[in-house]
Amino acid sequence: MAFIDVTKIEPRLKHPTIFEQFDALKGGDTLVIHNDHDPKPLYYQMVAERGQVFDWEYLQEGPETWEVRITRLRSGEQPATIGELVAADYRKAEVFRKFGLDFCCGGKKSVEQACREKGLDVHALKKELADLDNQGGEKGQDFDQWALDTLADYIVDTHHRYVNESTPILYELTQKVARVHGDRHPELIDIADHFDAVAQELRMHMHKEERILFPYIKAMAEAEREGRPLPRAPFGPVQNPIRMMEAEHESAGGDMAAIQTLSGNYTPPADACTSYRVLFAKLQEFEQDLHQHIHLENNILFPKAVALESAPQPA
Repeated sequence: MAFIDVTKIEPRLKHPTIFEQFDALKGGDTLVIHNDHDPKPLYYQMVAERGQVFDWEYLQEGPETWEVRITRLRSGEQPATIGELVAADYRKAEVFRKFGLDFCCGGKKSVEQACREKGLDVHALKKELADLDNQGGEKGQDFDQWALDTLADYIVDTHHRYVNESTPILYELTQKVARVHGDRHPELIDIADHFDAVAQELRMHMHKEERILFPYIKAMAEAEREGRPLPRAPFGPVQNPIRMMEAEHESAGGDMAAIQTLSGNYTPPADACTSYRVLFAKLQEFEQDLHQHIHLENNILFPKAVALESAPQPA
């Protein structure tokens, strides 16, 4: 581990010295810098000039002393994506929700990329994630370790069932509330239209998963356990239907994001009746379930299915 006390370096030489030390690091090596103010400008300069080839971790954050550990990533190594972080510890989903970041459809982005696109303070977000790590405790269900067929069945039994049970109720509520209150709150009409689109999209989407994609993934998992070659798919590489499912996730997620915006983050107005308030509470519940539903597929089930199909097969 290299160490630099930046306070003892002439100002015009500070960043050049740090860059020189960083460039000398090998993959996995670390450089700790000690400073008398937050070196956040250095972070953005490094991203601009070196790219996302390092990990940045605050060890001490003022008020008088700042220390940061900079780790050079190994060749080909990428920063963990939002989806991977949530897959490893589902509690982190709440942190991403708080910052308004999409961990399901947008789960393939790194924390840095997602924050950059939204204009968010990446260090504030990373601090909250680190605080969770330091708390220890249960991380929720470790879906990342589940067998693929078990996970596929769980998605159907839990999330597909929830969608099937909830959409008729929510469809009726959105139509009723829009009809009664749409003259004073015209956004309710748009909310009803967006939810109708979500319901139609998910109905066909789940049908294709349950009849075509999931049975093939389960057959792959069974063949792997028994040491047999994987079955031949009727649709070519498994990535083909997965791309379609991910595109449909993006579409449904976009409609739910529109509903969230139109509803003011599910905040009913002062004149809202009971049905109005129940609708917004149920829509928020539906969105949260959909986020976990899509997360389990996009960030765990689908990547593992693609990896299994591309792995060496028994003779």
